[in-house]
Amino acid sequence: MSTATLTIDLNALTLNWRALDALGEAETAAVVKADAYGLGAERVGRALARAGARTFFVAVAEEGAALRRALGHGPVIYVLSGHMPGDADMIGDLDLLPILNSLDQMVRHVEALPGHGFGVQLDTGMHRLGMEPTEWAAVREIALAQHPQLIISHLACADDRNAAMNPQQLNTFIDMTADTDVPLSIANTGGILLDQAYHFDLTRPGIGLYGGLPFTNARSVVSLDIPVIQCRDVPVGGAVGYSRAWIAERPSRIATISAGYADGILRAIGGKAHGWAEDVPCPIVGRVSMDMIGVDVTDLGHDPKTIELLGPQQSVDALSDAADTIGYEILTSLGARYTRRYLGG
Repeated sequence: MSTATLTIDLNALTLNWRALDALGEAETAAVVKADAYGLGAERVGRALARAGARTFFVAVAEEGAALRRALGHGPVIYVLSGHMPGDADMIGDLDLLPILNSLDQMVRHVEALPGHGFGVQLDTGMHRLGMEPTEWAAVREIALAQHPQLIISHLACADDRNAAMNPQQLNTFIDMTADTDVPLSIANTGGILLDQAYHFDLTRPGIGLYGGLPFTNARSVVSLDIPVIQCRDVPVGGAVGYSRAWIAERPSRIATISAGYADGILRAIGGKAHGWAEDVPCPIVGRVSMDMIGVDVTDLGHDPKTIELLGPQQSVDALSDAADTIGYEILTSLGARYTRRYLGG
């Protein structure tokens, strides 16, 4: 094996979806934007559809087109960026449902595809996408007359159970959608876990499906095993990698593994994270290079063939902590050079 192997456990992923679905009575959708958080939207989407997911969310129409080809007709596919210029043929031909974020998008959609379904996004305080209360008040009756299939908003702080913004957004959403008689959705993974008051008619888990926080009961979905190219002895005072960023304080055995920042392994983990070999933590030493990383395997006692960077021993969130980022970035950064292996599904 000359390339690293990224293993995606589709059985674990579908079990995560079922576990989140079991937390309430609402329909549970699946967010598969950004190529299913880097894990392959076609394979992930088909596995989730077989598990019972009927509604999916993507970021842009092009992602929706690829997912429709994978899933065929039947599943509902919402496009979170809405109806962008030039999207009409794709939306119409492939039966995608744009989430309209502004009056401009609503006019574009109704004029280009009269009678074609859509959803609406309301801004309840995140100030990212959606119609703010004044804009919604001005177009609400016009929008409702077009019979939207869903009204959504997005929680900014759902991963913090004590954030005051959560109930503020909830109450704003309730006020803005009063008497609409349209299915409602505001809960991402964090929102599902907050309280059933956030569930409404449809929940939209994303990161929890893929094994990430704040879903602490999630099963591990991803493992990354990287082959060892060479091992060498480094004496006390010997340096490893660029700029002498790590210097041996004891006689050390260093493995050079075949992956780096070109494979989406963030440089920030250098000197902070561990790889694993046979349940033994092995510190990453020196800087992460484009194609190679140094790993201290001294305490292992022998030369390993591979080092596990992600897996049951080290979750995406543990690795993200070392990089001072979030699990989302770890997942979506995973590179194209990996040999991808899917289990189950």
